[in-house]
Amino acid sequence: MMPHTRDVPPDPVIALRMEPLRLALQGTADRMQHGMMRAAVSSIARESGDCAAALFLPDGRLLAQARSLPLLLGSLIPAVAGVLARFPLATMSEGDAYLLNDPWSGGTHLPDLALVHPVFHDGEVIAFAAANLHHQDVGGMAAGSIPPDATEVYQEGLRLPPVRWRSAEGVRPDIDAILAANSRTPDNLRGDLEAQWTALTQGARELKQIARHTGPRFAEVCDALIAQTERMTRAALAAAPDGEWSWRDQLDGDGIDTAPVSIVVSLRKQGDTLVIDFEGTAPQVRGPLNASPAAMLSAALFFMRTLAPDAPNNAGCLAPLTLKLPRGSLVNPALPAAVNARTATVKLACNAILGAWSQSASGMGVAPHAGVATVLALSGTRVDGRRWMLTEIIASGAGASVHAPGRAGVSTDVGNARNTPVEVIETEAPLRVECYEIRRGSGGAGLQCGGDGVRRAYRLLEGQGWIAYRGERHVGRARGARGGGAGATSMAQVLRVDGAIELLPARARIAWSAGDLLIIETAGGGGWGSLAPIESANPLVRSCP
Repeated sequence: MMPHTRDVPPDPVIALRMEPLRLALQGTADRMQHGMMRAAVSSIARESGDCAAALFLPDGRLLAQARSLPLLLGSLIPAVAGVLARFPLATMSEGDAYLLNDPWSGGTHLPDLALVHPVFHDGEVIAFAAANLHHQDVGGMAAGSIPPDATEVYQEGLRLPPVRWRSAEGVRPDIDAILAANSRTPDNLRGDLEAQWTALTQGARELKQIARHTGPRFAEVCDALIAQTERMTRAALAAAPDGEWSWRDQLDGDGIDTAPVSIVVSLRKQGDTLVIDFEGTAPQVRGPLNASPAAMLSAALFFMRTLAPDAPNNAGCLAPLTLKLPRGSLVNPALPAAVNARTATVKLACNAILGAWSQSASGMGVAPHAGVATVLALSGTRVDGRRWMLTEIIASGAGASVHAPGRAGVSTDVGNARNTPVEVIETEAPLRVECYEIRRGSGGAGLQCGGDGVRRAYRLLEGQGWIAYRGERHVGRARGARGGGAGATSMAQVLRVDGAIELLPARARIAWSAGDLLIIETAGGGGWGSLAPIESANPLVRSCP
């Protein structure tokens, strides 16, 4: 194995093999991702892309990751570490696969089941293939396993520390029975786990071919790729001025209490190193907005990848980073904290990192994004007694930049999930989508306008049902930058069939009946640049529509 010294260039033989290996690994990770989405049963994975795939070295270092959902990609790093802590390499065999979702063993929230598969070549583990997927239901007090009113993790579903899910003989019947007994949709759960397994076996086959083609120095070339990413990331940091910058944001309550919940981050950059410190962030809360360290690593990984975007997509970008997450806080809670709504926390934390960095002289000229990925878990019973369930993610607006207005209706930073097509929603559930449009004028005003949010309206056509709504920015707004205006707040309401109107807070779980209409409007991104000086000189310049 080569030393992990960033200043030592690889020898000529290694150097010649690095770029072909980088391309091969990236292609394998992307094909794993595409295969998993094609095979998935649930629309949340198949259509929205709420899943991720990556490759790791035997010591747990990230080797390559698919161009997919950063929220899940970053959390796969602690998941693999959690497996290695419980199952040493010497105990692993060909055909094994390990499953977990426990936030205190490398997981994030319970619907995200991580599957890890050791890849053997010539009798030794040369790598791991790993995949994470948001499952439709893993039990708990509410259908969809994302109850916005949960106060402890035990209410959110089945919690699994790392377990051996599969061996060479197939899926372990005892683990399969436990999973099926705890899910409202066991067939979906089994189908989506098989989609993950299909992706991992595809990755393993390709990795073995890559290792054979690369030759006996495969591990050395992998080390060289990680060292290359570290060098490029450190060079980007070294080129930026030293300094310390901070940013503060807040969540709209925790789902139990409406009092704002603070997120505070400080960046301390010196030379080619960076500290991201969340000291000052609120203590852990009663509601489900707490985020495990695995979830928070996703925000840090996303930011570090922005520093040297042309570098190989691996663990080298994390080498210059020190991530500080105060124990017992919102971003590093103690058991038994509820965690199912951690997406809102991670997104605002990522926004805060970007906001702090934008204050540096070489920081990115981008206003804060809306910081919202609205998650809906809709369920109910048809008139003939059949149960149905649908989970989807609704995007918001991106922040404007010095160069261009923000995009409307897109997932940003750690999220790049896709809006579920109307045709899929209406096929899988007794719903009619009566409105799906850009929410014009919801982006902040400025020289460059913030991106607009979206508006969706769903009518329940039959039976009775439940709405589990996880939103954000009902009170707080995405701030503008350099004098730009703030984006509009979010809104959700149910128009009852009898004419009554029920406004929803940022986190809610309510019943609805046939004929009721659910309307959701997501927040806009912040604008960039002040209009006032230019408006006085040029009457043709106007605020955003």
